[in-house]
Amino acid sequence: MKILFVGDIVGRAGRQILKEAFMYLDLRSKYDFIIANAENAAGGFGITNKVLDELLQLDIDCLTMGNHTFDKKEGEQVLLHNRVIRPANFPPNVVGSGYGIFSSRAGKVAVVNLLGRIFMQPIDCPFRAFDLLYPEIKKETDIIVVDFHAEATSEKVAFGLYLDGRASAVIGTHTHVPTADIRIFPNKTAYLTDVGMTGSTAGIIGFKKDSIIQKFLTCMPKKFEVEIENPQLQAVSIDIDKDGRAKSIERVFYPEEVFFEGKSHND
Repeated sequence: MKILFVGDIVGRAGRQILKEAFMYLDLRSKYDFIIANAENAAGGFGITNKVLDELLQLDIDCLTMGNHTFDKKEGEQVLLHNRVIRPANFPPNVVGSGYGIFSSRAGKVAVVNLLGRIFMQPIDCPFRAFDLLYPEIKKETDIIVVDFHAEATSEKVAFGLYLDGRASAVIGTHTHVPTADIRIFPNKTAYLTDVGMTGSTAGIIGFKKDSIIQKFLTCMPKKFEVEIENPQLQAVSIDIDKDGRAKSIERVFYPEEVFFEGKSHND
């Protein structure tokens, strides 16, 4: 099974470059299953029903979330959609599901969403949360992809190794910065500390630079605005066999020159 995992979609710029990538790269025909993190999709914080409809029109199979899941008042309503999952380690009785079992042309695939705890809001243990979910998921499919939405690289690597041989892939999200440690662990779990973001590369992690720099200089609250220049899709392509073992994992950038040469895709 060929799976595309798209890094955090940040605002309008992220949504626009994602649409462009679907068209020019013919993503839907290349991949059996497409996952995208959408927790920053609406104005950089959370998701709305309007943005949800816009993303689902692209025929994305599963949208994952993170620490901004409930930033918008429509957040709870969005989580009722069967293609949207939120972190599974929220406390009991929180609306929505922490994982989903989906059908694809290559078979069933499970997607699990979990939040890290280091430098993040208080949340239940992601390690133990996965342990509880795993037996039920394994009854349905051997192909399991985990979006681990976390800040600390040490926690992410530890989590990936903890799931080695159980998850098909553990892909980190949240920092919006793509890391260079792509690998397959000994027991055939594909791993990447952070896939990056799908949004503007012109500012600071998808937002306009001035307000963020001023916050660092003054220690005063500032409103962050989404940047729109030089957008880029940052994603990862994973090939998984029928037994749930990763065969390959590769970076996907669109357009490539924004990341490597600092040019606009319109140049």
